[in-house]
Amino acid sequence: MATRSASALRHEALAHADALYRLAYHLAGSAADAEDLVQETFARALGAAERLPDDSNLKAWLFRILRNLHIDHYRKRRGAPLATPYDDETSAVEPELLRDDHELDRLRRVVAEDIERALAQLSPDARTVVLLDLDGFTESELSTVLGCPVGTIKSRLLRARTALRQYLREYAR
Repeated sequence: MATRSASALRHEALAHADALYRLAYHLAGSAADAEDLVQETFARALGAAERLPDDSNLKAWLFRILRNLHIDHYRKRRGAPLATPYDDETSAVEPELLRDDHELDRLRRVVAEDIERALAQLSPDARTVVLLDLDGFTESELSTVLGCPVGTIKSRLLRARTALRQYLREYAR
């Protein structure tokens, strides 16, 4: 069974850095913690590069490492006092202005904040499955990342989407 070289793994893994960061940010709640999670994910992946067969799903493997690291960090911090999930500095959304329209910019910020709050109300597993689904993971890949059957993934997605619809119902009007 052939394995990827550390150099090839590094190159392939960097293609997933943005998606890893997005999930890490939503799980950890801060930019600094998300950066730490992604950095530690890459460090662990590179340390185990020789054990990853060439035909394995690198993307799913990286996201599984990230999720497991988040769970480990959560367990370690369980006794520590809880910080607010998003402070003003890390939750500020800077969308690209469209035609320099300040009212549209303000509206985008309000909607983005509502979406952030709705995602934050989901359980970590529900939030993870929704964010990875949005990043284009297949149900099979989600099953690998989360370590549960595809049927469980389908039901988690359904429940999470239903909860998000409920939290964001005022936008459906």
